[in-house]
Amino acid sequence: VMVWFRRTTHYLFIVVVAVNSTLLTINAGDYIFYTDWAWTSFVVFSISQSTMLVVGAIYYMLFTGVPGTATYYATIMTIYTWVAKGAWFALGYPYDFIAVPVWIPSAMLLDLTYWATRRNKHAAIIIGGTLVGLSLPLFNMINLLLVRDPLEMAFKYPRPTLPPYMTPIEPQVGKFYNSPVALGSGAAAVLSVPIAALGAKLNTWTYRWMAA
Repeated sequence: VMVWFRRTTHYLFIVVVAVNSTLLTINAGDYIFYTDWAWTSFVVFSISQSTMLVVGAIYYMLFTGVPGTATYYATIMTIYTWVAKGAWFALGYPYDFIAVPVWIPSAMLLDLTYWATRRNKHAAIIIGGTLVGLSLPLFNMINLLLVRDPLEMAFKYPRPTLPPYMTPIEPQVGKFYNSPVALGSGAAAVLSVPIAALGAKLNTWTYRWMAA
């Protein structure tokens, strides 16, 4: 009975982490920063999305020990967000109101690192975490350029729950830094490594608790 209980609890924990990480990832970047504050806060978006993706993806990947799991994890988040996009569309908002972040290619790089280093956990943390942080801002800027006009969407269709201090402002990118992609990639690459290590450590703690 205890063996069954431990295994069940372990898989339940994975489901909880996957769902909560998806919710946190969406709220950290997509609904507020990515559309309403598109250009001005792209660096904030890059950091939040990279770290939230890597902590859940590496946890999930190390839990199964199977390269490809991180991509599966990112796919779950993508599908979840497309469902949310459909819900907003059903409420009468335009199709471009929610721009779905691009997580899958960065997760594929994490999987590839884990596979190429013969399932080396430390390589996945250092190399994989860096690759996620470097690549995600690039993919998402390409994604953002394909949106018709993020700022127009923000002004024309403000969020019903958006507080007054989060009202969209005109982008001031040039006054603060020349390239939000470069700054976002650099900051995200540095921060994704310790966050990836945290995800790996959470996996270790879970195993120890299950074995107690």
